[in-house]
Amino acid sequence: MQLPDLPYFHPVRAADSPWPSEEAPGVGTVTLEEMETETTTPYFVVLFDDDFHTIDQVVHQVQKATGLSAHDAFEVTVEAHEKGRAVCYSGELEECERVGNILREIKLTVEIDHYPG
Repeated sequence: MQLPDLPYFHPVRAADSPWPSEEAPGVGTVTLEEMETETTTPYFVVLFDDDFHTIDQVVHQVQKATGLSAHDAFEVTVEAHEKGRAVCYSGELEECERVGNILREIKLTVEIDHYPG
């Protein structure tokens, strides 16, 4: 499975804003500029839907493996349940392997893949 290569954006205040900053501070036109970035975390862990564990068991294991908050681990678990899979971690290969092994401790199905390039 490969994820699309998505550009990263950051807001920039437009120089030709119709709102003078001295009259209306914080108000104006914002444009998005594409930033050139290199992927520093080329690997990711995909968690697949699981019909054998409770939501709580999966959330707990995702937290244990990734260090995510309970809320974020729940969102990953629900995405995997509803869509069939979810990316739960991205990082260096060794870290992804560590996360995958912790998820596999309770027999969750995971896959480690890498971004193209």
